[in-house]
Amino acid sequence: MLSDAALAAFRTALGGERVFDDAATRALYSSDETPRRVDPDEVLFPGSHDDVVALMRVAVEHRIALTPRGAGSGNVGGALPSPGSVVVSFECMRRVHAFDPVNRLVVVEPGVVTEEIDRLARGAGLFYPPDPGSAAYSRIGGNLAMNAAGPRAVKYGVTRDYVLGLRAVTGTGEEIRTGCRTTKGVTGYDLTRLIVGSGGTLALITEATLKLLPAPEGVATLRVCFAGNRAALEAVGRVMRQAVTPCALEFMDQHAIDAIRPTGAANDLPAGTRALLMVEADGRAEDLPRQIEALQQALAGDGLLEMRSGFDRDAIAQLWAARRSLSHAVKRIAPLKINEDIVVPVSALADFVDFIDHIADAQRLPIVSFGHAGNGNLHVNVMVDPDDGDALARAHLALESIMLRVIALGGTLSGEHGIGTEKRKFVPLEIAPATLELMRAIKRQFDPHGLLNPGKLFPD
Repeated sequence: MLSDAALAAFRTALGGERVFDDAATRALYSSDETPRRVDPDEVLFPGSHDDVVALMRVAVEHRIALTPRGAGSGNVGGALPSPGSVVVSFECMRRVHAFDPVNRLVVVEPGVVTEEIDRLARGAGLFYPPDPGSAAYSRIGGNLAMNAAGPRAVKYGVTRDYVLGLRAVTGTGEEIRTGCRTTKGVTGYDLTRLIVGSGGTLALITEATLKLLPAPEGVATLRVCFAGNRAALEAVGRVMRQAVTPCALEFMDQHAIDAIRPTGAANDLPAGTRALLMVEADGRAEDLPRQIEALQQALAGDGLLEMRSGFDRDAIAQLWAARRSLSHAVKRIAPLKINEDIVVPVSALADFVDFIDHIADAQRLPIVSFGHAGNGNLHVNVMVDPDDGDALARAHLALESIMLRVIALGGTLSGEHGIGTEKRKFVPLEIAPATLELMRAIKRQFDPHGLLNPGKLFPD
């Protein structure tokens, strides 16, 4: 546990009402969505930028490791405390400092809920494009740390693409500002893009200036059923070769469809459906029929069983029912879902999903694949009973085989979840030693004492 002097210093810096070391609070902040738990020594709740500067300087003086945390909704252990660390929860920093529709930007603190930013923007005819599945409860600080994305990334890009600038505190307790409030700016190194996606290992973000776009007038959706995975994923390739870029292009494999059947969400799928695509277009209302027609032409091909379209809210919601029910349905397969968010080139998707099915058979484990096919970003879910030691060992063998295959296909280990604790052992598969050492040197420059989110991102 922390020394009395360190605990007193944190209380002096923040006030006693923002420092908690009781067992209940420590247990509450001991994990994210991964199954492991590590109780922090205490939990801090800064309320302002100045609070973050103050607590960081206490941490430097007493050499105390800090684990930054948003909502704890991550899947890779990014918010998992390291032994002996203190959690810094940003949930109390929820102010919107500026909303500027003319310049199409908003300035927010890291504790603002992601969906609230989009809701604010839409009130002025704008929107915030990144849409992680956790948007209703995740905090923008966590999205920034992991460079979160979502279905709209196929057309609009990821969190990093919408960050104009940051205010942050480094591992020495120094305040820095990066970027600018304009969409053009090439003064100095691009530290903004370096910090976004760094998993809280370089600096504690206290403010973000985010770019907004004009909101599309309308949305139209296609639900497309196929006789098999290969037919569906070859259709994805045809969609990405033509001129209309969908704002969502989601895939569900046969195992995902089998998982939702008991819920009744697959009752209206045609017989023989073994793969499903959800394809969405957005833009000016009068242009949506043209976009949908172009997408339909690209989707048509061998193995197509049915294509349904929806142009109004109720029809669209009905078409998405199967996909929306998937997350809870998958959890019924086994107690533990090891959720990997790998990315391969779109042209390699069909071969990669075939490989996953081969590994599932070889290791005698259910593996469910779905996700953002337009980016080549699949959520590969290895389902296992954590109390079955043999099954857990086979799950780890499956993961290693999958990661090796991803790299062999020219892919990457993570598309939107980040690395955290769970994937760091695989990082040398993708990043060469000289590049890794350069990254470690950058880490030392920002955080010379190694206090910011230790045990994350890089292998030991």
